[in-house]
Amino acid sequence: MDIRDIHTPVMLDRCVELLAPALQRDGAVLVDATLGMGGHAEAFLERLPQIRLIGLDRDTDALRIAGERLSRFGDRVTLVHTVYDAIGEHAAGASGILFDLGVSSLQLDEAERGFAYAKDAPLDMRMDQTDGITAAEVLATYGEGRLRGIFERYGEEKLAARYARAIIHARQSEPVLRSGQLVEILVAATPAAVQRAGHPAKRVFQALRIEVNAELGVLADAIPSAMGALALGGRIVVMSYQSLEDRLVKQAFAGAAASTAPAGLPVELPEHAPRFRLLTKGAEQAGDAERAVNPRAIPVRLRAAERVRDDQRSKVA
Repeated sequence: MDIRDIHTPVMLDRCVELLAPALQRDGAVLVDATLGMGGHAEAFLERLPQIRLIGLDRDTDALRIAGERLSRFGDRVTLVHTVYDAIGEHAAGASGILFDLGVSSLQLDEAERGFAYAKDAPLDMRMDQTDGITAAEVLATYGEGRLRGIFERYGEEKLAARYARAIIHARQSEPVLRSGQLVEILVAATPAAVQRAGHPAKRVFQALRIEVNAELGVLADAIPSAMGALALGGRIVVMSYQSLEDRLVKQAFAGAAASTAPAGLPVELPEHAPRFRLLTKGAEQAGDAERAVNPRAIPVRLRAAERVRDDQRSKVA
């Protein structure tokens, strides 16, 4: 099957609309910090023939697929196997940066990766399968309190304590190695009334994925680093798919778009002026038409900002 049939980039036209004004000069660099299968990247390279693209991804399968998809663009494309908190090493002076956060279509659709609670598979959940602890190892080694904590923090799960106890009890009989096993444990521990409100595994699987890939810690480092790497006039677009991600992006953007002048200062000095200008009013969502044809666009929240002032402190340093 053609890759374009299984991967529909989310809010593609809006991303191009927001980033294109910063990418008009010949040789302008766009950094796709979450390359995935290259859907957004391909569209930018087609529509803006003057740009070069640097694509980052921690998933080696995604890099392979994107590399094949983008090969026709030749030396306009550079692909890097890395986690996006290393973006500062690759984006210095970039004119545009794009983040499309969360789990990719590739990771969701490949059952053996263990991301989807609807498909029985080994509990891996690593975005980079060459490194790190798996979800099965988390379930085997974390204590009850630690499991409860990640379910509460990363899944905002009200039954976190109940689920943690159930997992600890179940693993005393046999290791919890597959997604089907985990789903059975969670369903058995969920009151019937709660099950009618939604699948009991959804938030736990989200929490495990975030823990395995250290997603929030990585994001908290990556967004300020990316903003600091942008050239003057450069733009950044971030698409988030759950509230914890969006909150981090919102806070980083709000801080950079605010004056740092001390309270009561009669005149704002240039060094206190905001470094960024917000390009969106709050978080934008996909339109009804897109949401109808692409369910993965339903939870998206898009924010964008433009760099309007150099960081004088970095120049001094």
